[in-house]
Amino acid sequence: MIFDFHTHTFLSDGVNLPIELIRFALEAGYGCIALTDHASVSNIEMVIDSVTKDCKLAEKYWDIKAIPGVELTHVPAGSLNELARYAKDKGAKIVNVHGESIAETVEPGTNLAAVNSKYVDMLAHPGLLTLQEAGLAAENDIYIEVTKRNGHSLTNGRVADIGKKAGVNFLINSDAHSHQDLYQEGGQKKIGLGAGFTEEETDIILNTNTKNFLKKLGY
Repeated sequence: MIFDFHTHTFLSDGVNLPIELIRFALEAGYGCIALTDHASVSNIEMVIDSVTKDCKLAEKYWDIKAIPGVELTHVPAGSLNELARYAKDKGAKIVNVHGESIAETVEPGTNLAAVNSKYVDMLAHPGLLTLQEAGLAAENDIYIEVTKRNGHSLTNGRVADIGKKAGVNFLINSDAHSHQDLYQEGGQKKIGLGAGFTEEETDIILNTNTKNFLKKLGY
């Protein structure tokens, strides 16, 4: 089964209703999908409330785990811990942070703020990840993303190399903005191998890490 912890719906810059994206994921062989629309103080409550409703609807009738969450995006680095805590208080089961991708500039210091927050679960597409940031992520049990998203994926190799040196836990996600971006069977493994992981390392990410991450989220 496919486990994907980073996707977007039309509640931010995606194209699908939450329930549509979940349904397409089920058809693609997903066992678990997290809906993590871009959020800040302007929309965080609306996003969490909306996706939670469709996640509950999907799980009632379909055999898929649907996780409501957010991706904190382009917010001041100094506000990340407070906003991540607020998102959790409002019902987000997963809080991702939009990392310092070379394809889309966020405030310098965002990576460091994210890996220092006990309310952040995953740092998405961290770009030119440093050994210090990776070390803190490992120490604080914050997972690091390897992605298939165009542009953001350009630094997958560096992220994998630096992260392995620091002993971080990785996840391989889609950052889907449409049902057409979702993984098909075998797609995640190709992204892992392309990032420089061995087959054994990739299998650990796709099996052990995903299960451990679900436990971290309380599932």
